[in-house]
Order: sequence, then C-alpha cells, then structure tokens
Amino acid sequence: MAAEPLAELTRRLEEVLGRGSVITDPVRLRTYECDGLTHHRAVPGIVVLPETTEQVAAVVRLCGAHGVPFVARGAGTGLSGGALPRTDGVLIVTSRMRRVLSVDMAARRAVVEPGVTNLAITEAVRDLGYYYAPDPSSQQVCSIGGNVAENSGGAHCLKYGFTVNHVLGLEVVTPDGEIVELSDDDPGYDLLGVFVGSEGTLGIATKITVRLTRAPEAVTTLLAAFDGIEQGGRAVSAIIGGGIVPAAIEMMDALAIEAAEAAVACAYPEGAGAVLIVELDGPAAEVARQYEEVTRICRETGAFELRTADGPEERAAIWKGRRSAFAAVGRISPAYIVQDGVVPRTALPGVLASIDRLSREHGIRVANVFHAGDGNLHPLVLFDDARPGEAERAALVSGRILDLCVEHGGSITGEHGVGVDKSRYMPKMFSEDDLDTMQRVRCAFDPRSLSNPGKIFPTPRLCGEVPGVRRGAHPLVESGRAEQF
Repeated sequence: MAAEPLAELTRRLEEVLGRGSVITDPVRLRTYECDGLTHHRAVPGIVVLPETTEQVAAVVRLCGAHGVPFVARGAGTGLSGGALPRTDGVLIVTSRMRRVLSVDMAARRAVVEPGVTNLAITEAVRDLGYYYAPDPSSQQVCSIGGNVAENSGGAHCLKYGFTVNHVLGLEVVTPDGEIVELSDDDPGYDLLGVFVGSEGTLGIATKITVRLTRAPEAVTTLLAAFDGIEQGGRAVSAIIGGGIVPAAIEMMDALAIEAAEAAVACAYPEGAGAVLIVELDGPAAEVARQYEEVTRICRETGAFELRTADGPEERAAIWKGRRSAFAAVGRISPAYIVQDGVVPRTALPGVLASIDRLSREHGIRVANVFHAGDGNLHPLVLFDDARPGEAERAALVSGRILDLCVEHGGSITGEHGVGVDKSRYMPKMFSEDDLDTMQRVRCAFDPRSLSNPGKIFPTPRLCGEVPGVRRGAHPLVESGRAEQF
C-alpha cells in the first residue's frame, strides 16, 4: 500500500472510529500478523477495532472507495490461515463486539455479536437449562464470528452437527458495505447456508442468531484404554455399526497421550497405546442402555481399563487431555503442524496405518487425535525447525496426509477451513468446473475481490485477482451459463 493512500485512508478511518480504534504503529501491528497457524505471517497495513455494525459497514465502504482489500478477524484462533492479513489492506478485528444482545427462551435462540466467545453463549443460558451445542476445543477463547466463518465443529458434532446447523440468522455487512439480514426462514436459495463456512470471502457477520439446545437429562462419559489404536478403531466401528450415536466419540494415540500427560497431567491409564472417550447423553433410560452396550463392546474389542464419569468434575477430568491435545504437543516438540482431514469411518484403520508408514519413512513423528465417529482426523505433525530439512519433510508428510484423505473418498478439511494453507489442495478434490462454479458465487457477492482475497481458491480465477488473471473468455461464459463480471 503506497504511503499516500495509506495516510489518507488512515485519516478517514480515524474520523469514523476515533484514533484509539485505528492501529498503524508497526510494533502493535505485528500482534495481528497470523492466526493460530503461525507459519503463515503477514503484517497488516492497518488494523481497526470497530464496536458496532455501522462502524464495520463504514470501514468496508471506505476500503471499497480506496480499492483496498480487507480481512475480518475474531479471536485469531483459526488453524488454516483464514484470518491472515493483507500487507496492503485493512484488518477488521471484531474483538470489541462481544455483547450477548438478547436471549429468547420461548424461541430457544440468542442473538450475539461476533466477538462473543463460543463458551460464553452456554454460560449465558446454563442456569436456564440450555446450552450452545457446537464446542471447538478452543471454545473458551474462540469467537462465534470465526466459528461462523469456518463452520466450526467440535467433539460433539457427531450427534449435534456443525455451526451451520445451529445458526438461525445473520446480520451481514456485504463487501460493498451494505447491511443485510439472512435467515433460515428466507424463501428461495439458502443464502444463510452459503455464508456460513465462506471464510470471510462473502462479507462480515456482525450479529449472529443461534439455536439453544436443552441440556440432556443424563450425561455419562466413558474412557476406554487399549493397547493399540487398531483395537480402539474396532470399538468405534462396532459402536456406530450397532446403531448407537454418542454425543461424542474421540480417540488419541500413544504420542498424543504422552503430550497431554506432559502438559496437563491428565492421568490416563498407564501403558495405553490409545484411549477412546465416549460421551452419551439423552433420556436417562436410553443413556443407561447405551452405556451397557458400549462397555460390552469396549471389553470385547480389547479395552484393558474402563473409567466412567457421571458428574461434571469427573467428566472434565476425562476430557482434560483431549481438550488440551493441540497445544500439548508443544511440550514434546519444538514445532508442529495441526492437520485437519476427513475420511470415511470405515477407512480409518487403513489411513492410520498409512500415516504411520509416512512417519517412519520420513523420520517425522505424527500424533493422532481425531473425532472417531465421523472420521475427522487431526494428525499433529511434529518437527524441529532448527534441524535442516526437517520442516520441509514435515510439510511433505502433512500434505501427503491430505492426499490420503482425498484418495479414500474424504475431504481436505472437516472443520478448520481451507484458508490460505490448504487452497493448493482444492484441485485435488474439485474439478475445474466445480471451482469455477464456487467462484461464480463469490463473484456475485464480491466482484472486486476485496473481501479476504487470496483464501480458499488456489489461483485467481474469475474475479480478476492478481497475479494470474485468466486470459480470454471463461468456458462458463462462452456456454452462456454465467456472466463475466
């Protein structure tokens, strides 16, 4: 961004927001240079801290008037580089927009601002017997605006679904600065569903209406320890195949357990090659019946120790290691890559065996943590960036894991999003026509590609992002199926 336009835009932003809400100091700007995926970094040109929808809209309009790209950022806990700033752009940080605006228990919904943390929604209604179901491991700090952008999941998404299943409406600032309302009651195309998970490329959510879920009558959490991950996998298949849908079913391998013990002393069974956490909830009679069946299956598939928690404190103790797993590997490795892919549940044993082979072939350790019920893998690829070539080998292993997911009919992401980190893998999942169709949707919202440009798509396509502008008419345009913006 040239100095003159930067100075002019800064002056205009300060008029709208006040000097205290516009950051240009180089040292303070570095605070925002990355999200939770720290190996992608870019110092933003300007950071702004709006407090209202109207201020967000005003900032977006100013960016449009100056032809400057903008990126929205919440708590910065994302793991795909989705909130990576632009050095030539404005970073719109929503952390000051953190009010729970209303709670309507008759309609079982709440309206919140994007800076509200995921867990704060549950805390606002817990005493009323309700909660907000999606629960990313970072729920204490991640914000609901980021959850909407990435369509976040969590341990309980097997039974309760992802963010998109719990968002009933949005107030959105479009890339041209218009304030619009999207609702699940709207007729016609599901624009609400299109927006959730669009990773900030279609605009910025400034108010979110979420569904509240009644707290279940009974909750029982079971931890089963196995000699190896193969036995745990057989238990998962038997549980799901038997018609039981747990609220959550999670697995950790020996290396992930080692990291969790070093970080939070979770006291999982000694000698376990894998632990399986199964949480059951619902009517008390149903939970009791399912508990008997799950414990039988775990014993028959080789569990050498079973632990059961009925109360909140005991459940928290069982979940402690799993919730801390991503950060915990920092105790056993100087650096690591958090990967996120999906495979069909039945393909889990083969994919895990292949990951183990990759680990041994390249001399790179991989700790496995995953949502076992729906095949959402979170391999943690460990390396020492002080050793020559090790970071490159880790990146190779990380990419090959995504290849395995696609080869087995899965996906390159389950809940972390594509962002900048995985955009190059999109052509492995989608055809040229598929990607162009997605980009047509983006162009309809943002023909100038100012809203979080450079994310999701591997190369500039229809909207004229640079570098790499497409030359000549696009095939969809030539066929009459689309218009060129």
